[in-house]
Amino acid sequence: MSSPVKSAAMKSKTTKSKKKAASAGAAQKSVLRDVSQHLMNTYKRSDMIFTHGRGCYVFDQNGKKYLDFLGGIAVNALGYSYPELVKTIRREAGRAVHVSNLFHNPFQGPLAAKLAKWSHMDRVFFTNSGSEAVEGAMKLARIAAKQKAGGGTKTRFLALEHSFHGRTFGALSLTHPVKYREPFEPLVPGVDFIRLNDVADLEAKFTADICAIFIEPIQGEGGIYPVSDTFWKRARELATMHGAALVADEIQCGLGRTGREFAYQRLSGLPDIVVVAKPLAGGLPLGAFLAREEFAASFSPGLHGSTFGGGPLTCATGLTFLDTVEKKHLLANVRARGAELKAGLVKLAAKFDFIQEVRGEGLMLGLDLTVDGAPYVAEALKQGLLINCTHEHILRLLPPFILTAQQVKEGLSKIESVLAKTERPAKSPAAPSATAAALTLAAAR
Repeated sequence: MSSPVKSAAMKSKTTKSKKKAASAGAAQKSVLRDVSQHLMNTYKRSDMIFTHGRGCYVFDQNGKKYLDFLGGIAVNALGYSYPELVKTIRREAGRAVHVSNLFHNPFQGPLAAKLAKWSHMDRVFFTNSGSEAVEGAMKLARIAAKQKAGGGTKTRFLALEHSFHGRTFGALSLTHPVKYREPFEPLVPGVDFIRLNDVADLEAKFTADICAIFIEPIQGEGGIYPVSDTFWKRARELATMHGAALVADEIQCGLGRTGREFAYQRLSGLPDIVVVAKPLAGGLPLGAFLAREEFAASFSPGLHGSTFGGGPLTCATGLTFLDTVEKKHLLANVRARGAELKAGLVKLAAKFDFIQEVRGEGLMLGLDLTVDGAPYVAEALKQGLLINCTHEHILRLLPPFILTAQQVKEGLSKIESVLAKTERPAKSPAAPSATAAALTLAAAR
């Protein structure tokens, strides 16, 4: 029998746990009440509230731990509370959070130089987000084309089917899925969409009035579809031929996500303009578009600007992020962990017949299912794993660059459990994978 003292201690501990849970529950209800009454209804979210994170893990309001294989949708490349980022943010918050772009700050130039080195571009403009960077790239491409042509005939854009470039009007005009576009039409006119990796379609639509073609070297929201080298190379040739810009949208696939500085570096030929954002400032809002001098020279004072883009706090943090990737050899880690993760997913695909394809590179991977993916995302959350679903049937994995071999094993174990325990949903009404479609098209020719 337990002693009275021990029994009393156990009761006290249980009482404290109940009070703590009740307090957390009350706080959660209060937060969710404010959300329901005052936030615009734009996101499908669970009732979970994440309060803090450490490394590759994030914790909810009850202290439950989750392995993050989503990374804030490719933002948290160094995970949570990375010591060097925290140190930089604390230091610069005590100095100057904001300085007008009418003046210089100590970090904007050095960060631009580092990005130019990584990308082999020449000049940089800093923005607050990826969508804003896409808007700036559209403006730069159009004015450069007009100046080259000596007039206003080269104004149209090309983008790819399955593309996602953002939610502002210009960026949305380049985004292919009807569900994003249709509610807000009419959008910016003069955009045509090309079938992914279809060179004949590219050649037919790349006419003399095109000022730019926007390509994600690996499509993210569109389903982790890589662009083929043959397609990219021909786009490069046609852009040069017509005096248009080849724009690489690297918002999700760039800055180390694939194990290279940029995803286009696996392809033949440099782009003219590069768009980045997501991981650039470790979770703080910072984007940029980069350009070769031939295009960047088309901007002069007054033609473009940003109130907040490139402030000292965000640029200092961006420098710390890029320096950390270099000093900690994180590109090599992305390649190694990505190879382990992909190999494990391929094994799972052989075990579960509703996985039709594993796609991607580095730590940007997708499991293409023949069934609805939403129930697997929900079950993963229950089992302490964060993933998401795009295109209704593609499970998207975007873990932090600091992922360890042990965490790869943990993630694969959880994914296998999720796939095994979830009641198989109905078949997805979505079209076949792009890879299958491309093979069918090739066979038809």
